[in-house]
Amino acid sequence: MFWHEDCLKCGCCDCRLGEVGSTLYTKANLILCRRDYLRLFGSTGYCAACSKVIPAFEMVMRARSNVYHLECFACQQCNHRFCVGDRFYLCDNKILCEYDYEER
Repeated sequence: MFWHEDCLKCGCCDCRLGEVGSTLYTKANLILCRRDYLRLFGSTGYCAACSKVIPAFEMVMRARSNVYHLECFACQQCNHRFCVGDRFYLCDNKILCEYDYEER
């Protein structure tokens, strides 16, 4: 199938999918953007730090099998927010910064 660039749109929210770099998903005869696909067919989970629901379309951080909201991905001892390249440790299912890991 072929579409004009301006005609290829999400079946739910009508956002354009024809732009370079756009990802589209198909299921149940629908053409969907990533957000709507995950909203309709993705599974929600729970944040390992705050225990609140994480919607399927939300960006997350993962440490082994644990999943975190981006804003919850911090040392659970001192609340230090991690930056790209920071080391962290998963100890007893808690995320620790390098300092707190070595102090325990």
